[in-house]
Amino acid sequence: MNLRYLLLISTLVTACVFSSLSLADESKEVKELRAQCDRGDATGCFNLGGMYYNGTSVKQDFFQAAALWRKACDGGSTGGCVLLGFMYEDGKGVTQDFFQAAEFFRKACNGGYALGCSNLGGMYEDGKGVTQDFFQAAEFFRKACEGGEALGCFNLGELYDNGTGVKQDSFQAVELYRKACNGGVAEGCNNRGVMYNDGTGVKQEFFQAVELRRKACDEGDALGCVSLGLMYEKGNGVKQSNTDGLNYFGKACDMKEELGCENYARLKKKR
Repeated sequence: MNLRYLLLISTLVTACVFSSLSLADESKEVKELRAQCDRGDATGCFNLGGMYYNGTSVKQDFFQAAALWRKACDGGSTGGCVLLGFMYEDGKGVTQDFFQAAEFFRKACNGGYALGCSNLGGMYEDGKGVTQDFFQAAEFFRKACEGGEALGCFNLGELYDNGTGVKQDSFQAVELYRKACNGGVAEGCNNRGVMYNDGTGVKQEFFQAVELRRKACDEGDALGCVSLGLMYEKGNGVKQSNTDGLNYFGKACDMKEELGCENYARLKKKR
């Protein structure tokens, strides 16, 4: 599953319900949600689908989760459409079908849900379920970003950074990465840090690069940790410290980032 989806599906599903009730109370909650869903309440179907997806108070069942999110989507829940799109994209509870995934993301986008627009943009970027079209990808990422979806801003920033589907524009990329970073996308912080480090689209400023990469690393972006480790090793924007460099390389390695492991081993050998 693509990074853009991994960043979001766990957040969406976790947000479905989930209180600290006793098992007996949770079973009652399941019954209440099922009754709501049976009455045509899309929110009840959406939340019950989340419980089946996570295996909370019920046996985990992706097939049931998909069926409930389909019912939620049919009832007007754009969140249900997005989650059903994820299921088709990943082949969970349904036969993998990129065309269906794109259609459910489109339905959510048309319903005003910015996340659906961002995901649809990703399908156009990757050519999954639709003909690859970077121009269309940029348009859907733009719609998502304007709708407040930080990941849409990040993805659009990468297109401007690379000149894919849009005219290359480092200034636009920096601004879009800023929005993504402020919106909680750690990779946006790291990418903006790269631009401050290189002086691309902004005045070169190592201190800003360090702060942005530190934020990215603290928020779980392994490449941010690698980049920060390199800045400590070289003494760019911080006091030179191989010890701190090793610490950040090790942190990236613990996140399963190969570059972190390689740099850790290299710097360790030099000591």
